[in-house]
Amino acid sequence: MIRLGVNLAAGLRAGGHLVDELVARARAVEAAGLDTAWLPQGYGFDTLTTHAALARETARVELGASVVVVQPRHPRVLAAQAQTVQAASHGRLALGLGVSHPGLLEIYGLPFERPVAALRAHLDVLEPILDGRSVPGTSGAGSRPADTAVPGAEPRVPLLLGALGPVMLALAAERTTGTITFLSGPRTIGEHVVPHLARAAGGEPRRVVVGVPIALTDDPDRVRAEVAADYAAYAQLPSYAATLARDGFASPGDIAVAGDDAALAAGIARYADAGATDLLLSLVGTPDERDRTLAALAVLRGQTGTTPRFSRSVAPS
Repeated sequence: MIRLGVNLAAGLRAGGHLVDELVARARAVEAAGLDTAWLPQGYGFDTLTTHAALARETARVELGASVVVVQPRHPRVLAAQAQTVQAASHGRLALGLGVSHPGLLEIYGLPFERPVAALRAHLDVLEPILDGRSVPGTSGAGSRPADTAVPGAEPRVPLLLGALGPVMLALAAERTTGTITFLSGPRTIGEHVVPHLARAAGGEPRRVVVGVPIALTDDPDRVRAEVAADYAAYAQLPSYAATLARDGFASPGDIAVAGDDAALAAGIARYADAGATDLLLSLVGTPDERDRTLAALAVLRGQTGTTPRFSRSVAPS
């Protein structure tokens, strides 16, 4: 069965207490019987610090980072953060890594240059530390596995890459557990992502996490128009524009799974049939629609009891 996770940051209220709201949402996702509570990494809150807080307020749900951009973070710093969250959560972190896009990375004072090489170099340091090994070519203070170990950080933190192009997908297959995609429809997943991963991994299974906006709604056309407006800037980025074209989508709103219960079930099934292992769902629409969408997902997971509300789980300040 395809795993279902929710982007906790989608549709956050303005003026609320950020961490309290995200804690409440993570609890709601867990109560709904879903698999993963995902957080993106933007320019504001820190995803891994937030996940350390969520780890102590939840018991079962996986905590996914989608994705942490590697260039601004030293791999030793990121290893320490990830292992601390892994210990805090008793082994529930899934760490997605990415390289951002031209025009977005420069805010850190870093040029967008040779992104694949930058990611390989980052993994060359990060992976040995997560494995409990010394980083090749290092010595002295801080170089021993005992120096970088975080007791309780077990099992080893699984890594995924934000990958769509063939070179990045090959790196994801060779060095990590799989990929996280965005603005990718079933055709792109089934005809491009899954085959590239399978070839590079020699047929060994890899995780394919697919970001999809979703809404239980009586007005799917309105929801798709809202998604098109919200995602318009992303759709201009070359990698995402190519993906939308491959799927035959005229607008990023076309990727939304929207409609009644049957439409949601059918949309999820299309991704499962294409080879996706996980859906990273952004609940969209009105606050009431987002709450009803979470309840519908809970039913799909056999969780028929009362589901905590997602969008209004914390009283306004």
